[in-house]
Amino acid sequence: MSSAAIRTAANEESLAATMARLGRAARAAARALALASPAQKNEALHAMAAAIRIRAQRILALNAQDVADATASGVAGSFIDRLTLDDKRLEGIAVAVEEVAALEDPVGRALATFARPNGLVIERVATPLGVVGVIFESRPNVTADAGALCLKAGDAAILRAGSDSFRTSSEIAAAMADGLEKAGLPRAAIQLVPTRDRAAVGEMLRGLDGNIDVIVPRGGRSLVARVQQEARVPVFAHLEGLCHVYVHAAADLAMAKEIVLNAKMRRTGVCGSAETLLVDRAVASTHLKPLVAMLLDAGCAVRGDAATRAVDARVTSATEEDWRTEYLDAIIAVRVVDDLDAAIDHIETYGSHHTDSIVTNDTAAAERFLREVDSAIVLHNASTQFADGGEFGFGAEIGIATGRMHARGPVGVEQLTSFKYRVRGSGQVRP
Repeated sequence: MSSAAIRTAANEESLAATMARLGRAARAAARALALASPAQKNEALHAMAAAIRIRAQRILALNAQDVADATASGVAGSFIDRLTLDDKRLEGIAVAVEEVAALEDPVGRALATFARPNGLVIERVATPLGVVGVIFESRPNVTADAGALCLKAGDAAILRAGSDSFRTSSEIAAAMADGLEKAGLPRAAIQLVPTRDRAAVGEMLRGLDGNIDVIVPRGGRSLVARVQQEARVPVFAHLEGLCHVYVHAAADLAMAKEIVLNAKMRRTGVCGSAETLLVDRAVASTHLKPLVAMLLDAGCAVRGDAATRAVDARVTSATEEDWRTEYLDAIIAVRVVDDLDAAIDHIETYGSHHTDSIVTNDTAAAERFLREVDSAIVLHNASTQFADGGEFGFGAEIGIATGRMHARGPVGVEQLTSFKYRVRGSGQVRP
């Protein structure tokens, strides 16, 4: 074996050993968290928020280095926006951790109680999932959000940050560990993978010798697709946020303009950003042009069908691929559809079952849209940018799940629990 091959093998063994240690430490921490009282967990969360504020200047300085490196590498502006922290955003991270402390503790909740004819009393109660692995890319706030939510749910967390946010996330994770220690809980309850090596992702997907119970990927299509294809443990994930706003025949134009502009342009890099606008043919003559002009004037590129291109020369031609594209940028695809049936059909054909909205004053049409569109989040007369755990009152979210098993929509503390059955008897035996 060559010296280079020997070094490679040694590095691989070192990474595997490091990841295995993380897994074992997380499992031990999870056992401690499962027995922690709500008061102790809340004490840790408040201490975490305080530690983030104490470390604020260092966090921001490291974030500036991460942003500079990302900018130099030529990544998209929307990516830079997701990566960048300032005083206001960092304070928002600390406040979000405190908001998780204010939530009702999900562990130990009685989900159901029933008695059997033989006198057995059966209770289904919420329990922690165990160890949650979170793999994310540019958003350093996920370090705090995921760590806080997992702690509240009694779960240990192993966090794998993207290379671009590694410095920032490492410092935030250190603050989270400080808070755990201050409350008398194990620092290993929230661990950040201490390497940029992408092979660490593969180790997590293999489950770290059975020590990871669920994986949550939070990032772009390639990351989520890899996780879904390779994971040997359950996954809470969405492949992409291909979100629609449908302006129905009974839509108020002023309301439609406000909702569409917010849904697309409030923050273009979030998964709840609208990527396709559908306009009903019945109001195309009155609504399409002002909606398109508004988007263009706001700096959003519009790619449209023939009807859309006809109302403004600045519109470029949409291809079949545009209806399937999550831009995460100031770009939107616009199509005129014949009616509600056609809008629902378009969403079913091209959507990702993430978040979709109808703008209309027709209650019957709205109820049909809410009933028939099979997405994790469906809205009536509201922006798709409300696809957010904080906006749902969950305190924060670990991601948006679009699958149909266990968790769907914003994954908050309740979705990070499982359950068990407690059965109380008085000497019963089975005949």
